[in-house]
Amino acid sequence: MNGLELLTTTRAFRRRLDLTRPVDRRYLLACLDIAVHAPSGTNRQPWRFVVVQDPAVKQQIAEYYRKGFAAYLSARTPRPDQLADLASGSYLADHLHEVPALVVVCSLGRPPADPSTLRGASYYGSIYPAVWNLLLALHERGLGATMTTAHLAYEREIADLLAIPFDEVAQVAMLPVAHLRPGPAAPPARRTPAAELTSWDIWTL
Repeated sequence: MNGLELLTTTRAFRRRLDLTRPVDRRYLLACLDIAVHAPSGTNRQPWRFVVVQDPAVKQQIAEYYRKGFAAYLSARTPRPDQLADLASGSYLADHLHEVPALVVVCSLGRPPADPSTLRGASYYGSIYPAVWNLLLALHERGLGATMTTAHLAYEREIADLLAIPFDEVAQVAMLPVAHLRPGPAAPPARRTPAAELTSWDIWTL
């Protein structure tokens, strides 16, 4: 696919993940090699990755994830237009332990207590571009994933499980990665045109 197709058809893939087909480590490394070309503040390149393929470890992570996702659901009243996405999220939570690979994305240092500060913007702004690069690289190779964060409710427990030094390294996302099951190519998503979301010189929205 060309660049425009890639940028407009990369999705949060959940139900289309093929839970039966292993993902070769070489494919994962090739995509991670693209992820690390992302920009970061002062070029500090804070990203680190833990790829989990061991079934027993995936099962333990999935149990924490399901508890975090359940807490997330109980704390909100979804709009009618969000019900399909939440059902898709519930499907992923139920099957997370079956996904061939879980990529835990980490960043060196702990995030600031108040993420709305300049330091918070810099911290997350230096790691999430790498996550997006990874999602694009996976999609271009016929793999799918979605950026998830429900496991972060149990970040310390998962850090202990994966031997991540909690005081020095923060987990910021987890990507369940699998080949995509056959199906029609996703069309560009319906989005509000940018002209309706953009002000010029002064806020008018």
